[in-house]
Amino acid sequence: MNKFEDMQAFVRIVEAGSITKAANQLNIAKSAMSKRLSNLESRLGITLLNRTTRSLILTDNGKAYYSECKRIIDDVIEVESTLQNKQTALSGSVKIAVPLSFGLLHLAPAINEFNRLHPEIRFEIDFNDRKISLINEGYDLAIRIGKLDDSNLMARKITSIKTLLVASQSYLDEHGTPQVPSDLLHGHNKLHYRNTSGVFHFIDEQDRKVQINLPSTIISNNGDYLSQCAVEGLGIISTPDFISYKEIQLGDLIQILPKHHQTPEIGVHAIYPQTRHLSRKIRSLIDFLVNYFGEKPKWII
Repeated sequence: MNKFEDMQAFVRIVEAGSITKAANQLNIAKSAMSKRLSNLESRLGITLLNRTTRSLILTDNGKAYYSECKRIIDDVIEVESTLQNKQTALSGSVKIAVPLSFGLLHLAPAINEFNRLHPEIRFEIDFNDRKISLINEGYDLAIRIGKLDDSNLMARKITSIKTLLVASQSYLDEHGTPQVPSDLLHGHNKLHYRNTSGVFHFIDEQDRKVQINLPSTIISNNGDYLSQCAVEGLGIISTPDFISYKEIQLGDLIQILPKHHQTPEIGVHAIYPQTRHLSRKIRSLIDFLVNYFGEKPKWII
């Protein structure tokens, strides 16, 4: 058996969940499949699967090897498809990690539209704000908002966002509408997103940079919830425009001190491992996302 067939057999064992099921799927004896796995581990010099009488558990090396085998097998399928003049038929699996709020609000519709165009692609999507390790956890692609600090990854900007300072009209009626940043120091409070400093940055009336930190009435790790709290008049929030743009357009949230609170655009990037070959399906997905959001996405105020 050659190395590529070893990879295919190993992937089948992992995905079937047992050597017996994998052997049945490949129509070979269980003993032969078990021997293939043992020979593969012996050749590699590592343990890929911890075996018990009831289960198979991937080791850390096994997880890494499985991810690479899947990538290689998908690439081979793609190359063969291209050689058979199926240029438009993208296929295979894509494992992607996306931020929770941005993913549900904006990336999910984009991915669904891409999937309708290319129904032979199977997506595995992780909606989570945690910072995943693409290589160690076997992801093909991740979407990240903000500063990129991992030099071992490649990145392409797909769109941008800004943060806006907003509150409801009912809150402003009760606490007063600030005209200059220092007005915030008199009786105002904020809704604080846990993963940020919570400090508001301004250019004051003398063109000086100032920072103001208000007491927090609610602290949460979910921007959608905090935006709704702001709509209900519970405080001022510094919110990404992609979360609160509808409420702002409807007048449920009012921008505060827009001339003084001028934040730079924040990049939204697609990141992927540095490999010598970016598969056609991943490249096509990134191109699609760039075109989908365009130069002026719908949340731009």
